[in-house]
Amino acid sequence: MFPAMPLACFLFRCVVFAACVAAPNLSIADDDPFAAWRKEYETAIYPILDQACSECHRGADAEGFDLEQFGASEKLQKNATVWEEVAKRVRLNEMPPEGSPQLNDEQKALVHRWFDSRPDDNECERLANEETQAWYRGVVMSRRLTRTEYLNAIRDLVGMPVDESLQVPSDGSGGEGFDTAGDALFTSALHIEQYLAVSNQVITDALNSGGQSSLAGGLLTNIASEADAREAINQFARRAWRRPVDGSEVDRLMTLMNASQQSGMPIREATADAFKAILVSPNFLFVVETESEAGGVQPLTPHQMATRLALFLWSSIPDETLMLAADANELATDEQIISQMHRMLADDRSRALGENFGLQWLGLSQFEGESKPDTTLFPDFDERLAADMREEAVRTVWNVFRDDRPLMELIDADSIHANSTLASYYGLDASEQGLTQTDDSETWKRIPLSDRRRGGVITLAAVLTRSSYGHRTSPVLRGRWVLEEVLGGRVPPPPPGVPALEEAEADHAATLREQLEIHRKNPQCAACHNRMDPIGFGLENFDAIGRWRTEQDGQSIDSSGKLPSGETFSGPEELKQLLLRRSGEFKKHFVKKLYGFALGRSLNKFDNCVVDESLEALDANDQRATVILETIVTSYPFRNRYFKPANP
Repeated sequence: MFPAMPLACFLFRCVVFAACVAAPNLSIADDDPFAAWRKEYETAIYPILDQACSECHRGADAEGFDLEQFGASEKLQKNATVWEEVAKRVRLNEMPPEGSPQLNDEQKALVHRWFDSRPDDNECERLANEETQAWYRGVVMSRRLTRTEYLNAIRDLVGMPVDESLQVPSDGSGGEGFDTAGDALFTSALHIEQYLAVSNQVITDALNSGGQSSLAGGLLTNIASEADAREAINQFARRAWRRPVDGSEVDRLMTLMNASQQSGMPIREATADAFKAILVSPNFLFVVETESEAGGVQPLTPHQMATRLALFLWSSIPDETLMLAADANELATDEQIISQMHRMLADDRSRALGENFGLQWLGLSQFEGESKPDTTLFPDFDERLAADMREEAVRTVWNVFRDDRPLMELIDADSIHANSTLASYYGLDASEQGLTQTDDSETWKRIPLSDRRRGGVITLAAVLTRSSYGHRTSPVLRGRWVLEEVLGGRVPPPPPGVPALEEAEADHAATLREQLEIHRKNPQCAACHNRMDPIGFGLENFDAIGRWRTEQDGQSIDSSGKLPSGETFSGPEELKQLLLRRSGEFKKHFVKKLYGFALGRSLNKFDNCVVDESLEALDANDQRATVILETIVTSYPFRNRYFKPANP
């Protein structure tokens, strides 16, 4: 974010001036594609920035841009994203801020000339080595299963969901904002206690389920001898640990089984004790990718690859089909991996792409617990409606992948996913779609829309509710949500000492729009609010729980907005058309989010080629969402891992 600042210190003017006077002909060695780019910076760009901008842009008090970071050209080469942000903000007329002299078209073109001349370093074709470890953040940490992955794995192993009374601790987020990031997945004593409780409960329930559990109806049936027990233990450990099990590992589990049997326990129950041990083993609880002593970049083994695929697409463990493919080394080619990926998408377990990735991306993971509309003002909002809103969000993201829909339907679509309750809530005729009020709440259908007020993620009732206050809408929160979660922008916290809107003098103005207009008169607020507020105004026809409205307190809703770029719109339909014109920003942001979720870490410059390849694949395949998945699962970083040498 580049806040408003004194004109003499304005970064962009410095860059424009530097670009104008830069020497056009420099004698540089041909073997270093960055040499000319760095030389131009050292001889022309940096001296001017240092002279004109250092007063405001140096040291701890630097306003959004610190020149000390770019005193050396090698730092310049590694921080291209800063210049990308400069170019983007100028292109959208977000900088210079309103009230400052604006750049003309020729000047804007000059701003981009130097940045756009940055050579392609092609570093994403390889992973890190020891020399780059000082800054490289691409090492995927060995980590435990997330709460969602753990519960799904138990469900798929035992064939029964975990009792809701056994609360496994929730996870934090890291990396690109997801709980799959290894650096955020610590293991506490509470985790261990709950893992022990769950393993004991689910295996006991399976024994007593009367055949309802796939485990009870399979592996724990007809165990009459030690040989039967050994085979059952071997099969269960293989599936739970997601790899072939060594004979010595089975021996240790048999020792536990024998001890239980010697204490008087029947052989079937004694075998179940070994199953409980399997579920509290680090081999189950952690995503174990064995490190090579030699270190360096190592391809994943077939079973490690199967695990990565299952965790990404299902947030669970591999099924028997995927395990057999790994056993036969049939996850080695792009074609084999893509074939398995499409098979897995057709499985209902791919719902995890909507429920795990989708809800985290949209900021709705805790929607039902954290959304607290004032029920005095909004009596229609209850637990069932909240659950339906959440389910709509899950299905909106999931079905884009499962049905291989165009990715941009996440911005604007001609249909929604609803059950009878939600359809009626939206004012749609549910009976025309075969949905009646007596239908079970789990009956969901794709419902075509007669207009484009709804359709896409920004008009989901869950999103609109989550980005509102309990008693009213918030154009600021909604605008910020669109900027950050849809367009991938960054909005910093408000400057210190600036009162919140609720506390400001503007609170006495007649309308919310007038309140925000007064708020934007503060130059410290204007730079961000000029970007956020207009977008939020475009969604004002939706109240604080996502219902359509045309007036508030007897006054007509004004849903018009004007962006710093000069683009104008009115209402959600025109707002979505504007966002479609900025589809490149959304697609890049979405791909990076999905890729970070898949890898479980922050992205870095080595990942740029996968992002670029995904965007190219979208353009070449009618924007079909599954091509992003294909690109990710066959990418070099997804199929390889960097290990530090054991003895460097």
